[in-house]
Amino acid sequence: MIVVTGATGNVGRELAGLLAAAGEQVTAVSRNAADLPHNVRHVQADLADPATLRPAFDGAEALFLLVAGDDPHAVLATAAHAGVRRVVLLSSQGAGTRPDSYRHPAAFEQAVKDSGLEWTILRPGGFASNAYAWAESVRARRTAAAPFGDVGLPVIDPADIAEVASAVLREPGHASRTYELTGPELLTPRERAAAIGQALGEPVRFVEQSRDEARAQMLHLMPEPVADATLAILGAPTPAEQRISPDVERVLGRAPRTFATWAARNLAAFR
Repeated sequence: MIVVTGATGNVGRELAGLLAAAGEQVTAVSRNAADLPHNVRHVQADLADPATLRPAFDGAEALFLLVAGDDPHAVLATAAHAGVRRVVLLSSQGAGTRPDSYRHPAAFEQAVKDSGLEWTILRPGGFASNAYAWAESVRARRTAAAPFGDVGLPVIDPADIAEVASAVLREPGHASRTYELTGPELLTPRERAAAIGQALGEPVRFVEQSRDEARAQMLHLMPEPVADATLAILGAPTPAEQRISPDVERVLGRAPRTFATWAARNLAAFR
């Protein structure tokens, strides 16, 4: 059996469905109720309270783990005690490129490596689904606002992350590997807004925010250090953060999906 944490998220929900479709026994874990395939077992539990995870881990062999909660060692010890042998961690590109700023995922990575379990780490860059932040303004005014409108990054479709995770959890040959996961091209916020407009068949006007405007908006959603680190990547990415990684194709045998493909598949959110 495979345990998938974060079962209501962009990656976890997709991953649970992929594993179940492949014939795996799946236990999906989330803090709240989840709409999942009928053949997926669901357990309500919280990564911030490792004791609540014991029923989910019972009989499990592998774990897909989010960076959530403050005690990865306790979560991993609970998993190991239940018989889990392999863990796949969904970390962040920033754990590799800016570990001083992304201390939380970096700490989870170290805990996984120290756990004694067979491990694989996935480090995605920015998610294509971050464009959902534009959904309301695109629906209402056909506008999309963001800072650093002409700085390109290789954002990745969360469905590709889920497919990589599914392959890593089911196939041999991925132990002790760290995969950097990106999309196939550098795209600026301005270009991503245009791609949504093209999918809609109507232009979407891009509005460039100042750094301070974007920061004030981000502080409603994330701690100050994370907001500042995110803005640093968006505004002044390092060469490593703009690098198009071959790892999606290396694992899946195909190129990662484009942002335009993501926009077309999720167009209902922007209509």
